[in-house]
Amino acid sequence: MLHLALLLHLLAFSLADSPEQGTVLDPLEADDATGFGPVFEEQPVDTIYPEEAPEARIVMTCQARANPPATYRWKLNNTDVDLSKPGSSYSLSGGNLIISNPVRSEHVGKYSCLATNMYGTVVSQEASVQFGCELSFRWILNEFPTFIPLDKRRFVSQITGNLYISKVESSDRGNYSCFTSSPSISKSVFSKFIPLKPLAERSIRKYPADLSVKFPHSTALVGQDIILECFALGNPVPEIHWRRKGKILPHNHEVRMAGAQLFIPNVQFNDSGVYICEAANHKGKDSHHANVSVEAHPEWVEHIVNTEKDLFSEYTMSCIAKGVPKPQIRWLKNGEPLDGTELRFSRLTSDDAGMYQCIAENRHGVIYANAELRVFFGAPKFPHNHVRRVLAPKNGRVVIECKAKAAPKPTITWSKDTELLSNSSRMFIWEDGSLEILNVTPQDEGRYTCFAENDWGKANSTRPLVVTESTKITLAPSNADVHIGDNTWMECAASYDPMVDITFVWSLNGQEIDLDKDSTHYESTLNGSSNAKLLIKNAQLKHAGRYTCTAKTHVDNTSASAHLVVRGPPGAPGGVRIVDRSDKSVTLQWSRGADNHSPISKYTIQYRDEFLKDIWKNATTSPADVEGNAESAKVVDLFPWTEYEFRVTATNTLGTGEPSRPSSKEKTLESVPVVAPSDVGGGGGASRELTITWTPVQPQYYYGPNFGYIVAFKPHEEKQWNRVAVPGPEAKHYVHKDPNLTPMTQFEVKVKAFNRQGEGPYSLTTIIYSSQDAPSEPPVILEAKALSATAASVSWMLLSENNTDGYQVKYWRPNEDSEGGALWVGVSGKENHTRLEGLKPSSDYMIEVRGYNSAGYGPPSNHIKIHTKKPPPDRPPKILDAKIKGEYVNVAWEPVVPLSNESLIENYKVLYKQKGMPTGTLYSTNKRFIDLPLRTDGEYVVEVRAHTEGGDGAVAQISTQNYSKSLLSIIVQHVQELIYIF
Repeated sequence: MLHLALLLHLLAFSLADSPEQGTVLDPLEADDATGFGPVFEEQPVDTIYPEEAPEARIVMTCQARANPPATYRWKLNNTDVDLSKPGSSYSLSGGNLIISNPVRSEHVGKYSCLATNMYGTVVSQEASVQFGCELSFRWILNEFPTFIPLDKRRFVSQITGNLYISKVESSDRGNYSCFTSSPSISKSVFSKFIPLKPLAERSIRKYPADLSVKFPHSTALVGQDIILECFALGNPVPEIHWRRKGKILPHNHEVRMAGAQLFIPNVQFNDSGVYICEAANHKGKDSHHANVSVEAHPEWVEHIVNTEKDLFSEYTMSCIAKGVPKPQIRWLKNGEPLDGTELRFSRLTSDDAGMYQCIAENRHGVIYANAELRVFFGAPKFPHNHVRRVLAPKNGRVVIECKAKAAPKPTITWSKDTELLSNSSRMFIWEDGSLEILNVTPQDEGRYTCFAENDWGKANSTRPLVVTESTKITLAPSNADVHIGDNTWMECAASYDPMVDITFVWSLNGQEIDLDKDSTHYESTLNGSSNAKLLIKNAQLKHAGRYTCTAKTHVDNTSASAHLVVRGPPGAPGGVRIVDRSDKSVTLQWSRGADNHSPISKYTIQYRDEFLKDIWKNATTSPADVEGNAESAKVVDLFPWTEYEFRVTATNTLGTGEPSRPSSKEKTLESVPVVAPSDVGGGGGASRELTITWTPVQPQYYYGPNFGYIVAFKPHEEKQWNRVAVPGPEAKHYVHKDPNLTPMTQFEVKVKAFNRQGEGPYSLTTIIYSSQDAPSEPPVILEAKALSATAASVSWMLLSENNTDGYQVKYWRPNEDSEGGALWVGVSGKENHTRLEGLKPSSDYMIEVRGYNSAGYGPPSNHIKIHTKKPPPDRPPKILDAKIKGEYVNVAWEPVVPLSNESLIENYKVLYKQKGMPTGTLYSTNKRFIDLPLRTDGEYVVEVRAHTEGGDGAVAQISTQNYSKSLLSIIVQHVQELIYIF
């Protein structure tokens, strides 16, 4: 038998030398063992290699922590990569695989790294190598870098690169080129230019929205960003709107590219659904919908970890993963596949030791969980066999542990002194070998020995047992009753054995109080070593309950409890709901909340409506006071057809509690309107019209759907009223047209509201007048003349008619502009002249004047023609010099010589001002110089310009600061000379 055991022992260690067999260790050796199997720190990741990348190599990372260090090998598409082949493009750097001069035909595929040492082999996650690059698209118009701006009318798909123009305009004429760039290789390419020639009639023809870019059915992964594209052609340019069928759009969505893109970042499962884009203009609309599904990579719910198990013991390895679709589970041991979705070992042997990998996979990815299984054997040993006494409380219980390390599991027996122990009513040997003694007495003192034995050997451990006095509560905490906000004490004292130390722990309703975390409300103090006080500060409702004081030693503990009652305002009522409603009232029901030890005296009902959504107001009830024993009430004085929600608060002698959760939102019933429109008036308008206006009724007074207005009007002397219905709650005017209507006829008008339930009361009757006629006479132009190259004046005789509100003065260049494109200015009816600015130099202009009022424009005057002056020279005078002459500065300049198409020089204007000031002194001279008074109070500027009948020319400027400084230096020098002489 001894030879067989030794043979098995040596066989186990010989098997441990093979890295593919795992490790079997002696227990004591295991305590000091520092070796371990490979653990990945870096794994390869998916790589996209740009074919024109400046660095012609790919690095696939792989690094594992291991002792002894790991060796590495790689697989491509599950086939070993031959690193020793002459001229191979593969090489290793540590565990990293270097691919030099990558070639698409040879190096595309899925790579995995294998790390091995004496404890086993692990396989990395798979990573793909692909060739290509990410692209972005823009379009150039005519030349680089004139990129087309993107707006509601123009859209570039980042999926296809296509350019879409919803409504082609004449400004779109030109040559277009697609500009494609890749940030990964810093390279861009252009397409050939494509000419676009808009047809003249296309911008005029109107046609409905037509979606030309439609997002497909798509699947996104949790955490990804998704972009849905939708773009429509149409004239007018369509508006694009997004929605989700049956749900609102995700809260973090963004609408980009003038509506053409819907961007959803960090997509989650609840973002799935049918998404709809709608494009519309006034000619028609188009819509598209497609499903967006959200799936997920595999993710571990439960996975394997490094484990040490005894020889011949049972063990089960299992992994659980979540993901969409549901992941499939497979296993590897030392890099080789195993069958089954979990691994069960009914009797572990040395062959079962090694590196295990659990792999979860769906179509979106693969995850790995790695663990080392070690199998131990050996004779029992007590690694920490220190002889420490065991203390046991009198009349209490004690457990003496027996922690023998052995494999297979040893048999445990116990003895006291020389007596062999067995299970009894007071003593029991546990499954793990520990000895439990109940109702300890002083006679139980002695030396207790644990004996452990298996097939490989045996060992024992002895510990003395000492019986102590049990801990007892001598002063228990007392019940307390306080109001919210009060302070109170709980006191506790205990007796205990002098061989042990004591501590006091306080708990509330079974939960230990964290005195540091909740120091705002709790404070504990010791009065000697055996008495503790708990101060409860600013007591709140949550502090009520059962307080327990526990006196603890490392041998035993005991406790006593007391109740704290905290009286305060009532708790929130529950289940507030509407059980009946009419047009102006609702009946509410609720459930009573906690009274917090003080009877509820009354309830208060509050409401908020759809118009002031964030403001709660006290409701009017019937009866006015809701007693504390009530669980229902009628709310009155509400607005019909208005959405309300309600909440209830309870009050007692200690205050008002927190409000209930709001009821569900419900509308009161419809009713006939009772509020009439205000500010009824009007009058005027176009010829033969009567315009009636009013201020619309506020929404809270609609009282029902299908809201609108009844407009009633009649001539003042007639009795029969005309009635017209104007639909829509926001309508605010009505125009009555009658070709037989006499101008300035007096009318009586009144307006009332209506809805689906009927009509409300009329407003007060108001007197207004129908429109006047437009002026019937043309004005007579008295004079029109050019004032300069860019300005002219025009005057006319005022019309004799007293219905003229103003005059319109139109002007245009007959040879360049059409009369339809003329400019115009408006002038008050009391003015008979105006000035026209911003004219073109040396140009003919036609001018006409006509009167107008609210009924329209009268006939135009005869056209009168003017010709603007030649422009002034566009060149400034050349300032030659600025000299000091006594108290003056002399500024001289060269004359400006006008060209043949420029006005003659009449004189020169000189502006003399302090620098930074908007105004100064303006001089005029026919000479080519001027003397200006010398200023010494700062820097001054001289501006010189030529003046002609066409206006003022360009400005020349010079500063006088340097000259004033020169004069000052001369004065200082002169004074110094005089001082020297004297």
